[in-house]
Amino acid sequence: MNQIDLALIDWSRAQFALTAMFHWLFVPLTLGLGLIMAIMETIYLRTKDEKWKRTTKFWMKLFGINFAVGIASGIILEFEFGTNWSNYSWFVGDIFGAPLAIEGIFAFFMEATFIAVMYFGWNKVSPKSHLAATWLTVGGATLSAWWILVANGWMQYPAGMHFNPDTVRNEMNDFWAVALSPVAVNKFFHAVISSWMLGAAFVTGISSWFLLKKRDTVFALDSIKIAAVIGVAGILISFVTGDSSGNQIAKEQPMKLAAMEGLYEGGNGVDLVGFGILTPGKQYDDDKDPYLLNIPIPKMLSFLAVRDFNGYVPGINNIVQGGYDTPRGKALSIEEKMAKGKIASEALKQYKEAKKTYNTVLEAEARHTLDENFAYFGYSYFNSPAEAIPNVPLVFYSFRVMVILGGYFLVLFIVIAFFVYRKKLEGKTWMQWICLLSIPLAYITSQAGWIVAEVGRQPWAIQDILPVSAAVSDIDPLSVQITFFIFVILFITLLVAEISILLKQIRLGPEKN
Repeated sequence: MNQIDLALIDWSRAQFALTAMFHWLFVPLTLGLGLIMAIMETIYLRTKDEKWKRTTKFWMKLFGINFAVGIASGIILEFEFGTNWSNYSWFVGDIFGAPLAIEGIFAFFMEATFIAVMYFGWNKVSPKSHLAATWLTVGGATLSAWWILVANGWMQYPAGMHFNPDTVRNEMNDFWAVALSPVAVNKFFHAVISSWMLGAAFVTGISSWFLLKKRDTVFALDSIKIAAVIGVAGILISFVTGDSSGNQIAKEQPMKLAAMEGLYEGGNGVDLVGFGILTPGKQYDDDKDPYLLNIPIPKMLSFLAVRDFNGYVPGINNIVQGGYDTPRGKALSIEEKMAKGKIASEALKQYKEAKKTYNTVLEAEARHTLDENFAYFGYSYFNSPAEAIPNVPLVFYSFRVMVILGGYFLVLFIVIAFFVYRKKLEGKTWMQWICLLSIPLAYITSQAGWIVAEVGRQPWAIQDILPVSAAVSDIDPLSVQITFFIFVILFITLLVAEISILLKQIRLGPEKN
């Protein structure tokens, strides 16, 4: 590829990453805070205690502010598939577009319908109907996440499709294989349940501010009681779904797992890096030690990956070189996959030529060759095995930030739950400050998880089928650069506006009697 193409790819990736990370500031808070406020309203309906109504309405206001900005950023994100990634949209639009369309028509319809009742129906519908509207709003947001993550999970694990050489597009042939992909299901549960942690951190942090100000203390303590329990539950379940996700990654995306661990040379009984520092500038084909510092957990990576302490886990070098045993046979080297990819690409050309000349024999032969090698089609775009390796340091450190901060929040929620249920939190100003200052850490944890998922998949837009370099639109890189900085200004403006409105509502506090 020439330099302008590389610039186009880099700027398109940067713009999409900027939009996706900005959008992900709002999604987990919507899911986590939505669950917490729905539980609070349920308590109100059961107890008839007006304090729970005031508490619910306060958090509902913050939910609405966050929800509105999240919707706006999500729309921008979906439009970028058409503007910056038109080759991707053409190649898999029949499959990728289906869950996005369902999300827009069904899930968003639920949210838009019931959110109005939730906000404006307190004195217009019965308490049970209002509670139903609240849960349906939260359910609609969760369904939106489901279909978005089905689309994303398909990019990680393409299933339920066949390639049509006549249209040069992938077409869906099994909707349920796409919708119920094991990768998509696990990704959904992990993303949604880990969002409970962020929602809980947000509620405990804001509530701690009220305690520090010595105002609305009953409201603050009640909020913390709910949030702390949700936070503990969310993190514990996230550890389970994260473990399941790691096992799936080991089977379907071994290069991502190797990058997460900075593992270049695999083997049997491989250690997990408990804490480590990578050697800067390490390449897969040099003799440098991968780690400047490595505190291992013996054989744990093998157990997490294949459920066997002595199981085999390939490293980056092993994946590049191939030759190790897998449940599907001997692993091919990257160069062998590149060769098969080029065979598939050439067979596609031959098929199209045979189609034009009505050469049915050549057409059938080319189609057979294409089908045999299509699983490696994406490798035809590579010029060297190095292109198949993601950004190892970014994936490695992001994974550790996610895990370490996840452990931190588990301890934090357990401690704060202990204090609040023992009625000792009011006097613990140091604990209140920790909760308040931990709000940004919750966002860092969430963003780190998303980086692991998406950067770890690189260089693929669709695993093994379409690399990012072939998915980009053929447009002027300058136009992408200009819109990138326009989005930077827009997103900063939106974020400042949202934070300002949130802070104003927080200072006002819950409604008085």
